[in-house]
This record gives sequence, structure tokens and C-alpha cells, in this order.
Amino acid sequence: MEVMTERQDGIVLIRVSGRIDGAKAAEFDSAVSAAIEDDGRDVLMDLETISYIGTAGLRTFAKVAKKLRSGNARLVLCAMQDQSRRVFEITGFERVIPTFPSRAEALAFLARERSACARGKVATAGVATMLPCENGSPTESVAW
Repeated sequence: MEVMTERQDGIVLIRVSGRIDGAKAAEFDSAVSAAIEDDGRDVLMDLETISYIGTAGLRTFAKVAKKLRSGNARLVLCAMQDQSRRVFEITGFERVIPTFPSRAEALAFLARERSACARGKVATAGVATMLPCENGSPTESVAW
């Protein structure tokens, strides 16, 4: 498993490849936690080259989403392979973590959300209702 991180336009982009199974979950958790700063940045994870996500990996996604929400930021996922997408559908994660077919669509969503916050409007993610912005970022109404 490999985790690559970059920052772009106020967003943390994390590209993950390989398998996130029980053997790699702690490494995944550590790498993602190190990439996320408490500065209110949204996080976009590109999962195009993930071949497998196990329950230990799902715990990390839940932990990251919860941490970001507490700091008025979002976790957004993109480019999932069919197997990973099915795991998220079966577990219900796609209802609380916005997912998009491509990086471009995910970035466009984040840009719309930031624009809505700047205008003080309520934004919607299409998966979970977003509440009015706090500190420039909407907060999701779905709780973990």
C-alpha cells in the first residue's frame, strides 16, 4: 500500500494505492492522520488504484471523516473501483461520505461547497444534507 499526499487550492489530496487490509490498516491510518492537519482543509482521497478495502480500512475512513467534521472540513472520495464502491454501498458509508466517479467531479463539488459557504447558503452534498456553514465550511447532518 502506498499513500501520496499533496496540497492544492486549500484541499489535501491523498492518493492511495494497493490494499487496505488488516495488515496495512495501521500504516494507512498513520499516513492519513499525518497528512491531515487541524487547519480546516477539506480532504479528497483518490482511490482509483485501491484493489481492496477491509473493515480495518473502513474504520480509518470513519475516523478521518469524524475528525474533519469536528474541524468543519469534509472528507470526499473519488475514482473508486467497483469492488471498493460496493463495500461502501453495503456498509452505508456512501450515505455519509460523498463519493464521486472522478477527481474532477469531486473537486467541482468541493468548489461549489466552498462557494456556497462564502455566500452563507446551505449546501447539499447529494448524499447527506449539509447544514449552514460554520467557519466557512458546511457541516453534515449525519452523525457517526
